[in-house]
Amino acid sequence: MSRIKENNGAYDLGKLDDQALFLYLDGQEPSSIQDQRPNNGLVSSGSKKSSQPSIAKTDVPSAASGPEQPKTAKREGTRKGTTSSPEQDAPKTPDPKTLRRLAQNREAARKSRLRKKAYVQQLESSRIRLTQLEQEIQRGRSQGFHVGGNAVLGGDQGFQVNMANRGNSVLGRDQGFQVNMANISSDAAVFDVEYARWLEEHHRLMCELRNAVLEEHLLEDQLGIYVENCVTHYDEMINLKGTIAKSDVFHLISGLWKSPAERCFLWIGDFRPSELLKIILNHIEPLTENQLLGMCGLQQSTQEAEDALSQGLETLNQSLSDTIIASDALLGNENIMRQMAFAINKLSTVEALFRQADNLRHQTIHQLHHILTTRQAARCFLAIGDYFHRLRALSSLWLARPRHE
Repeated sequence: MSRIKENNGAYDLGKLDDQALFLYLDGQEPSSIQDQRPNNGLVSSGSKKSSQPSIAKTDVPSAASGPEQPKTAKREGTRKGTTSSPEQDAPKTPDPKTLRRLAQNREAARKSRLRKKAYVQQLESSRIRLTQLEQEIQRGRSQGFHVGGNAVLGGDQGFQVNMANRGNSVLGRDQGFQVNMANISSDAAVFDVEYARWLEEHHRLMCELRNAVLEEHLLEDQLGIYVENCVTHYDEMINLKGTIAKSDVFHLISGLWKSPAERCFLWIGDFRPSELLKIILNHIEPLTENQLLGMCGLQQSTQEAEDALSQGLETLNQSLSDTIIASDALLGNENIMRQMAFAINKLSTVEALFRQADNLRHQTIHQLHHILTTRQAARCFLAIGDYFHRLRALSSLWLARPRHE
């Protein structure tokens, strides 16, 4: 037993000497070889002490490096924030809807400025024309003449009569209806000037419409544009009369702005719609069954409305006459002012009657446009224009006829 132990110990020593020799030859330190040698789970206290500081040393940098990572992340975040702020401050491109709305607003503002400029120019030209008319009136008064109702306009544009043998007055003279221009308000004079311009524009539109009707290869839609222009032009006249009706409705009712021949057919300030329907019947044939029914219904409703308005005007005239011829008013007592106040209130009804009559004329024009086809409506408006044009021409010829003393 002792021999075996000695042999084992000698074997171990010899083995250690060989290892020391190998270490010497390799030039390695014993500590590194000791680390590489398997210890079979046995670790000395010295190795434990030496390993713990090494672990601590390796852990310190890792622990120290741990908090540094959030700082770098935060710096990166701040860099991103600073780089994104100029993008946020830069103006954003609006969407197409906003751009379209802005463009529409700019276009509307531009058109409004143009309309305002045209309106100012129109007012200025009207003022100049009114000044010229006043000068002509003063010149006529100095020569001892009275100026009649439509003499300012000379009947129709293009049919103005120069009464050279009557003092070279360019205003002409209306026979049988002499009215001093001092009785015409300034609003009425401006209306007469605007009506003269409306006649000039109406003549131009009728010429264009006539040429369009005579053109065989013109499309229906293109012809419809000329018809729409005529309807719009009639609407402008309705609006013009509505404006003057607020200040001087009697100028419209009396027909001073019309030619003498037109005044023979005057009804509450203008033409009768029922007479207009009779004029166009021969120019719109042939009609379909639905169109015939529509025209018959329009004639019936128009005639009924005319009768109602005529009855209302007759009632107003009778009531006004009864108020004026009251006995206490004729005696000139203290109640005369009260009676005149009643009469003024009754006269205010004239404007309402005129507006209803003008509205009936307006509806008749639009109903015709709705019932008839485009080509029929074109012939209809040509017939209406020719009818009134011939009446104005007849008035001018009447004024220019030779007088026998």
